[in-house]
Amino acid sequence: MKASELRVKDRTDLHKELTELLKASFSVRLQLATQQLSNSSLLKKMRRDIARVRTILTEKASQK
Repeated sequence: MKASELRVKDRTDLHKELTELLKASFSVRLQLATQQLSNSSLLKKMRRDIARVRTILTEKASQK
């Protein structure tokens, strides 16, 4: 997901996106721990997406 796509969304949508990403990240970490994860790069992508959403939320909070 791109930062430009996230900047269009409002704060409530971003919070929903963040909770979904955190739940998915937990699932991926469990798969990694039980060695069921076939695509190990997925964890890195999820962490970056979470960081992007948090960054955009911080930007929107500082604007108001």
